[in-house]
Formats: sequence, structure tokens, C-alpha cells
Amino acid sequence: MPTNEEHNNHGHHYTPGHSEDAPGYEITDVNVSGVMVFLSGLVGFLVVFFVFCFVMGKVINGALIKSDGPVTKWNELAGVKTTRERENLASNPDQQQRVLQQLTKTFPEPRVDLDDGNQQTADLHAREDLMLDYYSSTPGQDAIRIPIDRAMELIAQRGLPVHTETASTGALMIGETAPHVQAPLTNGFARTGYEQEVIEARRQKMDFNRAENAEHAQLNTAK
Repeated sequence: MPTNEEHNNHGHHYTPGHSEDAPGYEITDVNVSGVMVFLSGLVGFLVVFFVFCFVMGKVINGALIKSDGPVTKWNELAGVKTTRERENLASNPDQQQRVLQQLTKTFPEPRVDLDDGNQQTADLHAREDLMLDYYSSTPGQDAIRIPIDRAMELIAQRGLPVHTETASTGALMIGETAPHVQAPLTNGFARTGYEQEVIEARRQKMDFNRAENAEHAQLNTAK
């Protein structure tokens, strides 16, 4: 029964449309030496390329440093030793912030506030909180500051000295009224918007850490 497949005397399989010289598939072994030569050449090219880039980077960096001139007090960081090596892959905002910080360190006092005084106001209020909430003293003096809550308790217990009102020496003019002193609605102390944002961010972080610790504790208990 005839078939569509043909076999030669050596046992090779041929399909229709192919000859013994071109059976349609590879009949020779892979040239290992040629592949190794290609890979070796590729590795050598990469090594030479990286060495070339490194040398060119050093040459360009040296030329730029040389063009900057000698190190003086104007281009040297105050109190910081540097090799004057240029930094790569740094964003422009990051570089601008570093330069701004370096410049502000060399400015004499008083300096212009960079954040509209938000941080200085927050630091002032933090120092006031320490004085109002804790015991403190001034060096060289025997007086001791007490917390504001304790002072209020003592005032509530002992009371304040009462001064007798002095009689008015003169009659009121037409349209005048007797002065009446009222207690202020607040103590005059208010947090700034910046402080409120910092306090809220700190509170959220503490709540998150507290919840995360509780979750870890439950997992450890379950194990």
C-alpha cells in the first residue's frame, strides 16, 4: 500500500517536497566552538564598553572639578570635609534643598524664616507646654515653677486675696458708664494650623501603631 512518506537506505525520514540534501531539518551538530567565540566576543565587548564609560566619566568629572577652580570658603561646606566629587542621579529639588541648607548655615543671625515662622512658633509653644505642665526651676534662684493644674488646685483650695474696691472719687460724665471687668473667654493661647496638622498626624500615627501592636498580640495569642 503506497504512503506519503519515503525512507532512504540510511534510515532518514523525508517528507514530500524535500530531498536527501535538504530533508527539512538540521542534520549536523551544533558548532560549539563558534557559539563560545561569539559569547566570548560579546563579554569582551561589554567589559571594554564599561571600562570606557568609567574612564570617560572620570575624565569628565575631573574636567568639571578643574573648571570650578580651587576650594575657597565660598564653595566649601562650613565645618564639613568634602572630596568635591560630583553626585549623579540626584533630582533638581533635592539638589536645590541641599544648596539652600548649605547657604542658610553660613548666614549670620538673625535669619529669615523659610516656613513663615511655623516651626519657631511650634517650638515656642512646646517650651511653654513644658513650663506649664511640669515642675521646673531657674538656675541661681530658689523659686520653683509648678504645673498649671496644680496651681489651679491650690487657688481653688486657698482662694485669692480679696482687695476692697475703692470708692470712685469723681462723678461720671454724661454718656459714661461704670467699668465692668469680665473674665476672658479664653486664656489667649491657640494652636496654629501647622501645629494642629502636626498633632493630628502624630495622633494618627500613634493610633495606627497601637492598632498594629494589638493585631500582633492577637496573632501571637492565636498561635
